[in-house]
Amino acid sequence: MPQLTASDGCRVHYDVAGSGEAVVLIPGLGGDGRFWEPVAALLADRFRLILVDHRGAGRSDRPLGPYSLARIARDVTEILDAEALPAAHLVGHSTGGAIVQTLALDAPARARRLVISGSWPAADVRFRLLFQARLALLEQNQPEIYQAFTHVLGYPAEWLATHEHALAGAVERARATLSPLDVTAARIRMLLEHDRLADLPRIAAPTLVLGAPDDEMVPYSHSVEIAAQVPGAVLEPIPGGHFFPRVDPARFAALVGDFLG
Repeated sequence: MPQLTASDGCRVHYDVAGSGEAVVLIPGLGGDGRFWEPVAALLADRFRLILVDHRGAGRSDRPLGPYSLARIARDVTEILDAEALPAAHLVGHSTGGAIVQTLALDAPARARRLVISGSWPAADVRFRLLFQARLALLEQNQPEIYQAFTHVLGYPAEWLATHEHALAGAVERARATLSPLDVTAARIRMLLEHDRLADLPRIAAPTLVLGAPDDEMVPYSHSVEIAAQVPGAVLEPIPGGHFFPRVDPARFAALVGDFLG
């Protein structure tokens, strides 16, 4: 289990699996690279996969901050340096997709092909209202409600019904998973600052945009907007709510594998 000591001293965890061309998989706000395990199991025979835990989440250090997408993007470039990789394919879901945007714009030489999944180009009014409500739950010391709210927004009703036990366990573990709550709150605030909409036409890397038409957390319209702004981008819908890489990993892996391969 490799661990990067970043340039500011924060220890950032990542996993490496498979062989082939390098692909960095960057998770969403939960920040735990294990989010990708169902997808990684389907891609590891074709690619060298690097599954990143964000600073402030997963198995990485959780300093009090400050937090920014730019700093997490820099962590990714430092992981590439540690793995002696001048560039890699970049796959990011939700917050990870915002990090991929940041990397493609601010460190374009490190980005080969991009997959921007279930993400957004800038925080609009609906996005701000929703994430400020999620933030308020943490500020009011309600991590269990926060986690339950995440499940309701993130998964289709049929998925919730068939995975009730596992999701209930995640709610029970929420306080430990999200602690320190001040850190998770700071990580939500960094999302509200993301606005690269005007910059997206500068992205030169081939780009696949994936989104779920039934996503209630980050509406599909954001994926449509990203695809419209990135030159030559390909847009593919995948039903399955916001967490569609977990709901339908086979479809996700097939699209990503074909695009990167």
